Amino acid sequence: MMNRRSFLQAASAAAVTPFAFPFALEGAGRVENDLKITGVRLVKMRPKRPVPSYEPAAGSWSTGGVEVANPVSIYPKYKPMRSLFGADGPRAGSFWVEIETNKGVKGYGSGGPAGGVIVEDHLKRLLMGENPLDIERLWDIMWRATMSYGRKGVTVNAISGVDLALWDIAGKVWDAPVWRLLGGRIHDRIPCYCTGNDIEQHVEYGFKRLKLALPYGPADGKEGLKKNVELVKRARAAVGPDGDIMMDCWMALTERYTLEMAEAFEPYDVYWLEEVLPPDDFEGFGRLREEIKSTRIVTGEHVYTRYGFRQLLRVNGAEIWQPDIHWCGGMSELVKIGHMAAAHDIPVIPHGGGSRDSVHFIYATPNSPWAEMFMPAPGGPDVVYQRYEEDNNLTKGPEGIYTRPSDGPGFGWDLEPAS
Repeated sequence: MMNRRSFLQAASAAAVTPFAFPFALEGAGRVENDLKITGVRLVKMRPKRPVPSYEPAAGSWSTGGVEVANPVSIYPKYKPMRSLFGADGPRAGSFWVEIETNKGVKGYGSGGPAGGVIVEDHLKRLLMGENPLDIERLWDIMWRATMSYGRKGVTVNAISGVDLALWDIAGKVWDAPVWRLLGGRIHDRIPCYCTGNDIEQHVEYGFKRLKLALPYGPADGKEGLKKNVELVKRARAAVGPDGDIMMDCWMALTERYTLEMAEAFEPYDVYWLEEVLPPDDFEGFGRLREEIKSTRIVTGEHVYTRYGFRQLLRVNGAEIWQPDIHWCGGMSELVKIGHMAAAHDIPVIPHGGGSRDSVHFIYATPNSPWAEMFMPAPGGPDVVYQRYEEDNNLTKGPEGIYTRPSDGPGFGWDLEPAS
């Protein structure tokens, strides 16, 4: 039987051993102490098991090729589709970063648009020679070093990708999935909703929760509002009375239009209206929450770090928070945002939460109930949809489609560098 002295000695030893899990690699303590970052580079990633490319079925929906309400819709030149105004330069898109160590352990993380430039030209020199397991320290260094020109947008996109690569390394060093490092499993499996306007395909596949992209906004007047109602009506008929319908409004609306639209949607029991206003209009979101009772006002995908969500909290601006792990500051910051939300009984449903990194957060977080999924476009060969199910650990049950993260070390990526 353990006496008091031996118990205290054992407890003390455990307290000074980071990630002291029983499944840690043999000799991992030595690896941890001697681990150093020796390389930081941007990479292109490819699937380890690629699926065939195909031409989507005629009439299928795509945010790049069909009309979707957006902040630039007020200008006819850019109204038809997002691709007309989106950045298309080789360094303007999302990026992958590989962090290499002196022990051969490599981590991979994905960050938001244009962040790769910041990684290469600034963050890399802050990381070289550092221990990648000092994740909190490195996050704080990157944050403070970029504070004079960052704090939102591209710079936090860059920090996000690096942070995720560091978590991937930590999981590989300690031979554990990231969800285990976060505290372990909360959910047996995670209910999903599907985003996109291929409504019938998504329902036929088994989804009972649908998020639709709003096609029309204030620039389209009353006729556009009628067409939005027709889309919601179609979705309600497809998913039935017990399914959920959400609307993604992508920063395109005004307060007045949102009020009118919420009233028009009321007969169809819409679960939430997402990101109806410009993301920094926190006060506007707060006013809408006070006025609209027929649905939930939610936002967060373009809110950055805990400081942005603190502003949203002060005005009670969203019933559900939707940070994006690739944009909000990575896993380290998403965890802080989740804890702040939990203290105020606010659910966190991350934007793109079914991605193979974000789903680790949901799996380990009590106040994160759902994951967002996107289906391959209709019209592909059967192998495309079989692999979609396998790669995302999908199962079916009473709430429709469920997912769970990988049990492999780190994020368990099914990807590899192409270069």
